[in-house]
Amino acid sequence: MKNLILPEDYKSELDLHDTQLAIKTVKDFFQGMLAQRLNLTRVSAPLFVDKASGLNDNLNGYERPVSFDIKADGDREAEVVHSLAKWKRFALKKYGFSHGEGIYTDMNAIRRDEDLDNIHSVFVDQWDWEKIISKEERNMDFLKETVKTVYKCLRKTEQFMAIQYDYIDMILPKDIYFITTEELAELFPDNTPKEREYYIAKAKGAVCILQIGDKLENGEPHDGRAPDYDDWSLNADILVYYPVIDIALELSSMGIRVDKDALLSQLDKADCKDRATLPFHKAVINEELPLTIGGGIGQSRICMFFLRKAHIGEVQSSIWPDEMLKECEKAGVKIL
Repeated sequence: MKNLILPEDYKSELDLHDTQLAIKTVKDFFQGMLAQRLNLTRVSAPLFVDKASGLNDNLNGYERPVSFDIKADGDREAEVVHSLAKWKRFALKKYGFSHGEGIYTDMNAIRRDEDLDNIHSVFVDQWDWEKIISKEERNMDFLKETVKTVYKCLRKTEQFMAIQYDYIDMILPKDIYFITTEELAELFPDNTPKEREYYIAKAKGAVCILQIGDKLENGEPHDGRAPDYDDWSLNADILVYYPVIDIALELSSMGIRVDKDALLSQLDKADCKDRATLPFHKAVINEELPLTIGGGIGQSRICMFFLRKAHIGEVQSSIWPDEMLKECEKAGVKIL
């Protein structure tokens, strides 16, 4: 298949049974440390939201959410979430959380338009987290410190797994490298954004790419980002170099969330000012929601990374094309 990577002589060190045990080990350790370091409380979260609420993540603007009508509620239309990026701000207010406190939850999504490969699945599972901050904390220094905290949790998890399993070696560097999308474009002007990510991740081991969504000086954005949750000047992706399949692997997307000014500006830039009338967007514009920082961390992706798997289907159950399943079987990649 076009985007499938099958490393030569690949063999999983864990069978299917032991893989299930290892997945739980990774998840339990990482989420416990993340909650402790960021002062997060676990909460329940919705699988779907009211289409008219404006709460769903629009991603790049073209992905189709899975939707359905609810018979018992006058055929109200609901959408399976793409992520909980916006819902979490409502939850923090409704549940009465205060400055410096936050929440995290298991987010399960269906992304029907995803291009399937080693790291992309129709089923998306991540820890979505959100934390209340002050106006004074809406700055790059605070964002970087939070990124460092998340990265330390990732590195501690790798250390823990290396102790639990002899075949796992430490490959994450001590420190994460920071670079903006504009600086990255200047460094690799003749490459595509994905190629730039690969080169910088391979060179540094772990990289935080800052300021994603707005147009660069060359007139093109580095990558798509919905205009109504992250502030494009204060967001970040955490990527690591993954030698098993020789790629830059994104583990987390996060950012300081839009305030009134950032939201109105970004809706204008994205040519979707009509969203300003939706309930969520009106609440931000009317300054009725807390200022927050938050993000998502891929559960299956960190399990894939820490267990040194070649395909995300080795650590999660989903649906895959028959051709992909056959090629994986031949290569010794055991899909769940």
